[in-house]
Amino acid sequence: MGNVFTKAINAHFFKTWNPEMSYVLGYITADGCISADKKRKNNPLTLNITSVEKKHLHRIRKALNSTHKISKKSGGYSNVAYQFQARNPIITQDLIKLGILPRKSHNLGPIEVPNKYFPDFVRGFFDGDGTVYIYKVNGTRQIKAGFVSSSLPFITRFNQQLCKNLNISTKSIHRVVDKRKNRMIQYDICFYIDDCEKLANFMYENSSTLFLPRKYRIFKKWKLMKRRHYIKQNYPSKIGWRLNERITV
Repeated sequence: MGNVFTKAINAHFFKTWNPEMSYVLGYITADGCISADKKRKNNPLTLNITSVEKKHLHRIRKALNSTHKISKKSGGYSNVAYQFQARNPIITQDLIKLGILPRKSHNLGPIEVPNKYFPDFVRGFFDGDGTVYIYKVNGTRQIKAGFVSSSLPFITRFNQQLCKNLNISTKSIHRVVDKRKNRMIQYDICFYIDDCEKLANFMYENSSTLFLPRKYRIFKKWKLMKRRHYIKQNYPSKIGWRLNERITV
């Protein structure tokens, strides 16, 4: 007998490019993986998406037209996280074709996204593995946003395509050590002030309902702040970069 699937899901979700598909692909690139269970010979692959944002996992599940359970997951560097799992061979094979391979942390390469849907992919990846915050340097407010990945080939191609779309110079890639993840080597790119505003406009200008509200609110807060005239000083605004190793690519 063939596999009997008791939970519903849009098995053809990743076959056609559209804004929702591109966003979810970006989010999986950051916070998802495909795991393999060798004991299950007929259907060994499972899509896993893990996040501390339970409400957001519900949004992604809705986009997938899925009835799969979102379960609580404890352990790791986060006290509480939630996990969406779906075992569907069409979904997993389509994701593999797009570049989401088992053992993604070691096998992720460049993912080719049509430029039309690249803003949605960027927003999805940002909501998973991106950061944004407002801080002060010498009393002057600054905003910083960034992306991180354990794959140098992926972040290199992503950096090139994103900066080309933003019409800015390609960012430097820095090598960092994530002590929360057993000293895993990761690579990051960062955006400041004007480039941050360009990034926000690119990600949210034509966005659907799929975005993480808490990150969007930081960009919105920055945009609504009373602007100030200031002269750029000769101090490093890129706090902590002296601890990181610049990667030449």
